[in-house]
Amino acid sequence: MKLLRRWQAERSGRDQAATFVRELLVDPPAADVHRLAEIGTGGDADHARWELRYVRRAAGMLAAQRDALDDRTASLVSATLARALRRDPAVAAGRREVSARQFNLRLSAYADALVEKSGPERTGDRLGRVLLSFAGRRDPTAADVQAAGGIVTSFLSEASDALRRSFGAAELPEDVAPSAIKSGG
Repeated sequence: MKLLRRWQAERSGRDQAATFVRELLVDPPAADVHRLAEIGTGGDADHARWELRYVRRAAGMLAAQRDALDDRTASLVSATLARALRRDPAVAAGRREVSARQFNLRLSAYADALVEKSGPERTGDRLGRVLLSFAGRRDPTAADVQAAGGIVTSFLSEASDALRRSFGAAELPEDVAPSAIKSGG
């Protein structure tokens, strides 16, 4: 019986990860593509669309690492996303390795921007600078950084919401503070 429950839990986790990853693979909104093309890629909507695809996927991985209720969630999401990216019909078969490297570079840069706290710049602005840098914009205005940061932070928020829809949300009694919960039961 224990083996069956473990198998069911593993299968459920894989199904939840697949549901979550499907949301990460949705193309970015046209308005965001247009905005990034305006402020970051010199009008190149295809480049803007790809950068935003990378942002959406990176946001999903970061949400899974940061917001998951279970330590295994990030691993499940990572494996599922890697499989999906290896089969991505939008990427030519001969370019999938390059696409995977590009994604990993961006994931690392966004993760670094989230944890960096030493400077005066707000997190959203750091994230916006990362997006604009990958888009090819080297000298952004403060307004452009804020606009790009708004796009990235909205994708992070959407990814956190999708994670909760796919994997569930923490439920605590109203009279118990999260800090009062002890790990390991």
